[in-house]
Amino acid sequence: MSSNGTYPVKKHSPRTTTGAGEFPQWALEVLRPIVGFFSRLFWNIEFNGLENVPARGGVIIAANHQTYIDPFWLSVPIKRPTRYLAWSAAFGWPIVGRCLTWFGAWPLALEGSDPSAIRKSLQWLREGGVVVIFPEGGRSTSTGSLDRFKAGAVRLALEAQVPILPVTIKGGNRVWPRGWRFPRFGKVVVTYHPLYHAAPCPDEETRACARRESERLAGVIASAL
Repeated sequence: MSSNGTYPVKKHSPRTTTGAGEFPQWALEVLRPIVGFFSRLFWNIEFNGLENVPARGGVIIAANHQTYIDPFWLSVPIKRPTRYLAWSAAFGWPIVGRCLTWFGAWPLALEGSDPSAIRKSLQWLREGGVVVIFPEGGRSTSTGSLDRFKAGAVRLALEAQVPILPVTIKGGNRVWPRGWRFPRFGKVVVTYHPLYHAAPCPDEETRACARRESERLAGVIASAL
């Protein structure tokens, strides 16, 4: 972190960079329609508000988190290079950890600040990439209602000066309830809301702004549950 509180970044294109163990972008594009096919087959998935998905420019996708399939569901229509911030402990889980690496996730320690993940995210966003964050930090309640949002998504948006695309995933808690080992058939609806532009009030501190805007963001996402 520099003396002014920001994270320095290096320049490179988000369209060409592939980390160790990650699938190349062309492979992800091949997998996208396959994921979409099985999502329609098993969960009759429905996408609403696709006109709100930006075709270019840095953007943070902030979504509620109901199942481990959420990143795949919400990414089907996002036909752009995308990176995911995921709980660092999940990278040690069998299968799930390997999939996170394959699909370009970056480990984020929820217990404290993680300069490496933040720096990578800022670099990606400032160069026009997409970063997916689940502000609840973990899976939602068993009823599907939201847990309290952490402020990281808004703080990152403020620093990178990019908008947030709020996304609501509805039905995931019934498709894959907590305690179930595998998902079951059901109906899932993914709603993409209009872009959300977080901004501080006059003379407002960043921390207070992030808390306030995170509550407003949660309200937007909850409106489609």
